Amino acid sequence: MNKLGLVSIESSLLEQQIVDEILACNLETEKYGLTLNQYQAVLLTQTRSLALKESQRIELNGEIIVLLIEAFCDSPYVSQENYEDTLHELIELFYDLKNSTWDLVSDKDLIAFMKDSFNGCCYGSFELLYGEALRLSEHIHGGKSILTFRSGED
Repeated sequence: MNKLGLVSIESSLLEQQIVDEILACNLETEKYGLTLNQYQAVLLTQTRSLALKESQRIELNGEIIVLLIEAFCDSPYVSQENYEDTLHELIELFYDLKNSTWDLVSDKDLIAFMKDSFNGCCYGSFELLYGEALRLSEHIHGGKSILTFRSGED
């Protein structure tokens, strides 16, 4: 087997591992009326792969999807009807924001910012959340820390 074949097998195994991790989250999220099926979990891993490619990032596990699921499962703006779509948006936004903040914000702080903004000043609106993300990026580019950023301010 050539080197490219091994990379493909490893990638496939990683994606299956991520799907399994996503499905394992159902044990916690079903308390909030939220579950994902196998097909939806596969689609989320594909969104992750595409977002990583588009943002020219490398990630060796599926931790971000799990962290997003755990953070947003209790949001008053997430229901079973919009759960999968919300996760797709959050995955894409996370990697865009990670790049636009120049990796100066930890993954957990970035997810906390996204959740606080989404549930707070954005009232569950992705349009408003993207605006807050832009403001955070500008704040970071100005040499400031996420600790001094105030959501919802002009």
